[in-house]
Amino acid sequence: MNIVILGAGQVGSSLAELLANENNDVTVVDLDRAHLQRLQDRLDIRTVSGHASHPDILEQAGLEEADMLIAATQNDETNILACQIAHILHKTPTKIARVRSRSYLDHPELFSRGYSTDTLPIDVLISPETLVTNYILQLIEYPGSLQVIDFAEGKVRLIAVRAYKGSLLVDKKIKELKNYLPKEVKTRIVAIYRKDEVVMPTGDAMIKPDDEVFFLAEPKHIPAIVEELRRHKERPSRNIMIAGGGNIGFSLAQELEKKHQVKLIDHNIQQARTVAETLEKTIIIHGDVADKDLLLEENIDEIDLFVAVTNSDEANIISGMLAKKLGVRRVIALVNNQSYIELIQLNSIDVAISADQITTSKLLHYMRQGDTVQAATLRRGAAETMEVIAHGSENSSKVIGQRIGDIDWPKDITVGCIIREDQVLISHRDVEIEAEDHVILFLTDPQSAPAIAELFTPKDSKSWLNPTVSSSF
Repeated sequence: MNIVILGAGQVGSSLAELLANENNDVTVVDLDRAHLQRLQDRLDIRTVSGHASHPDILEQAGLEEADMLIAATQNDETNILACQIAHILHKTPTKIARVRSRSYLDHPELFSRGYSTDTLPIDVLISPETLVTNYILQLIEYPGSLQVIDFAEGKVRLIAVRAYKGSLLVDKKIKELKNYLPKEVKTRIVAIYRKDEVVMPTGDAMIKPDDEVFFLAEPKHIPAIVEELRRHKERPSRNIMIAGGGNIGFSLAQELEKKHQVKLIDHNIQQARTVAETLEKTIIIHGDVADKDLLLEENIDEIDLFVAVTNSDEANIISGMLAKKLGVRRVIALVNNQSYIELIQLNSIDVAISADQITTSKLLHYMRQGDTVQAATLRRGAAETMEVIAHGSENSSKVIGQRIGDIDWPKDITVGCIIREDQVLISHRDVEIEAEDHVILFLTDPQSAPAIAELFTPKDSKSWLNPTVSSSF
């Protein structure tokens, strides 16, 4: 694919690296020449220095030949205008815009499908802040989880959990797990990570303490599985403290205060007042999130969950580590610098999340060939999971009418389950794939994605491209 990315910040750079490594033709536009040069030194991409919404700059970037425009600058208006120019000049097939302001996001009617004269020609709106908020809310829904991903509109979920010594399923072979779970609970372990090594989930593979276990299950069955991978039933997070009152912190508090006791700390007095005027039940505290005395005054030892989402990685790390030391049971911290994440992930912070990684994951399926309706990166890009639709017939498809165990899958692929209308079929080698099945796959090597697309593309047909969909998140 020929892709133009506007903005060389964290989101734009992450997307450029991902797409360039998959042999796409990528051009990045930014005003910062030094930043562009650093990108060009390590990636096989083109760069153009200039204003991202100027028509002449977009033409220099090759907009005329572009299959996709991703407008990911820091300025909402620049991103929106660039998409509009791309539509007017060249009818660019897919236009994605990063939009942060709630004023835009609260009016989805501005970005409707069909591009009538009274709507903006944007196919997909991405809001990193909204994505991070929803991501954290899912982690809170399943105490003890490291990552949660929905498939088939929530019919099945992929959960990552760290296995604890002494839990029921630890030191058991995968083929034996059904003997230790309630009969109605169906699950499929799709991968096990032991430190940085992947353990393929064969029947004889054994779960060990501290393993990172990825499993697929229907939402109603997930709590029982998580409980058996942990030492005891995880207590819900009733008392929550949020560090940072920006877009993410405010949105989290607004949602969480409905069912939880919430405190929010922000160092900016004006921001604290603004948040206090809107939130109904949340206790707002003005102060430094890394002030030990302040945390002790606010009874930090009674807090079940501490969520650090300020605009500073360093403040999030320090306040998170301090909170853990002062007795908080679980800490989630927003950390965008990948070097920091690698240092702290297994330290005193339980879950370190990255806004650019979450955003990249949300956009991934738009980059995939084949009818991929969902895709996400896992373990900071080391693995990938996909939801692919099987099109065609037994005569035209390599997978339809075939048993899972008989298909020539790419190396290190695990089939998790099949969604057939409203039915979830946990994968087994004898399960046969039918037309229009949604197949959930786990790839330990993201480079296998093109091979999956080829496998699912019917013979004598054009490659199934993802449909241009108008959506926002």
